[in-house]
Amino acid sequence: MSVENLKTKIAGEIALSENAGETMKKWREIFNISQTELSKYLHISSSTISDYEGNRRKSPGIAVLRRFVDAIFDLDTKRGGELIKKFKEADDQTIFDSMEFPKAISCKDFVKLIEGKVVAAADKMESKQLFGLTILDSLKVILDVPYNAFIKIFSTTNQRALIFTQTYTGRSPLVAIRLSPIKPACIVLHNLKEVDKLAIKIADNEGIPLIVTSMPIDKIKEKLKETQAPVASTVKT
Repeated sequence: MSVENLKTKIAGEIALSENAGETMKKWREIFNISQTELSKYLHISSSTISDYEGNRRKSPGIAVLRRFVDAIFDLDTKRGGELIKKFKEADDQTIFDSMEFPKAISCKDFVKLIEGKVVAAADKMESKQLFGLTILDSLKVILDVPYNAFIKIFSTTNQRALIFTQTYTGRSPLVAIRLSPIKPACIVLHNLKEVDKLAIKIADNEGIPLIVTSMPIDKIKEKLKETQAPVASTVKT
């Protein structure tokens, strides 16, 4: 996907959103840009950015959206453009795979099975039971699944683990989860060495155990099949 197509996609999501301010905030946070940093770049006050994100100003027009999107892309480029590169590399592969479990598995046992490490909301582990698993391509989800359509990801139950692959810092999946009306039982960030501080904070605030693992996805599936014999299905959106 070209940079211009990416910009158009983001601007379109904001323009069509029922909560344009919240969607602007989502993308600013995904790009790891503070209100102060953005306001300096745009030569406007931080309070103006805050007013837009809090819907205290009328929905931004095309000119404002163009400046906003150009700004977050330019600021990412100045940092090396790693996030833009990852978005551009996102192809048309399947967005997510889902597995339903015939019997529940505790979140605690699930973490052991995938050789994971809990980095947030560890105190909520004991009360969580899993009846399913969804493996998601983080980049494709953020680009192609609006947060208000997240319900499709949960399949038959929200008592499931979401495993996000292709994560850059872990920030974007957690921002999307925070905005989603439905929350999973736990979240797994795959093959990520260092988790973004905002991602950890969101997981703690939402009371959702956040787990990291480097176990290959195929091995995770195999282990679950051995212990649960789940029925697996791949869903394209």
